Amino acid sequence: MLAALEEDCGRRPDGSYVFGDVTSDGAIPAERLAKAKLVAKADGVLAGLDVFARVFELCDPGVRIERLAADGQRIAPKQELLRLVGRARALLVGERTALNFIQRMSGTATLTAQYVSRTAGRARILDTRKTTPGLRVLEKYAVRCGGGENHRIGLYDEAMVKNNHLDLAGKDLALVLRELRAKLGDDFVITAEARDEAEAVAAVAGGADIVLLDNLTVSRMQALCPTLRAQRAAQSPRKLEIEASGGITLANVDAVAASGVDRISIGALTHSAPALDLSLYQEPTP
Repeated sequence: MLAALEEDCGRRPDGSYVFGDVTSDGAIPAERLAKAKLVAKADGVLAGLDVFARVFELCDPGVRIERLAADGQRIAPKQELLRLVGRARALLVGERTALNFIQRMSGTATLTAQYVSRTAGRARILDTRKTTPGLRVLEKYAVRCGGGENHRIGLYDEAMVKNNHLDLAGKDLALVLRELRAKLGDDFVITAEARDEAEAVAAVAGGADIVLLDNLTVSRMQALCPTLRAQRAAQSPRKLEIEASGGITLANVDAVAASGVDRISIGALTHSAPALDLSLYQEPTP
């Protein structure tokens, strides 16, 4: 949040934050107080209310905040979500940064909720690492607000063997997976991307926890899922989850969910969600 504010406000030569606005500083008395209200202008799911509030706390430690809604809540046009009372200059300084955060986070939560609704509980909706640099934690939080789940956070908390790993390793998929398991241990989650039926079968044989079916048609996934489950049951008691990814939209996600997969990962949740329309209305206090 400090970095986002610095984009607008800059720093002094000594490195301290300015937290100022040349327009407000020249037009509004320093002692002037104002009040503001955050209002929804569209239907959606709220995410980022605490982030929104924190921006103003950084700009004015004495700001008074009243929350009227909560993250994960469905909101409607004209609904009042939060009230502020504080220094007028500070409210103007924080306005755009705070709105940028909450509009984008709420947009992600809203889009996620739409996908979750379309699947009707038949498969879980997950995000990916296709996030805005520096905002991954906030965007993945927004996905959870919309009823989705988080895929791995980064390159460190789960292993995922993708086509580039396989091609550069120069080994077959099952062998790569067995070597990874030996190095990482039984408790580490390993996902294997499969571009076709042969790679999916090899992923199960190699002991992957999750087989990611990449850009397969619904009919191919529907035929393949029972085969993979039967293969795992015959080879190992280790749990298997099947994931679909690639080319999934609101128009086809219900069919993908009905194919028999356990989970569906969608990059668009974080890289293509439109911002939710919210406004901050301000006025001087009496």
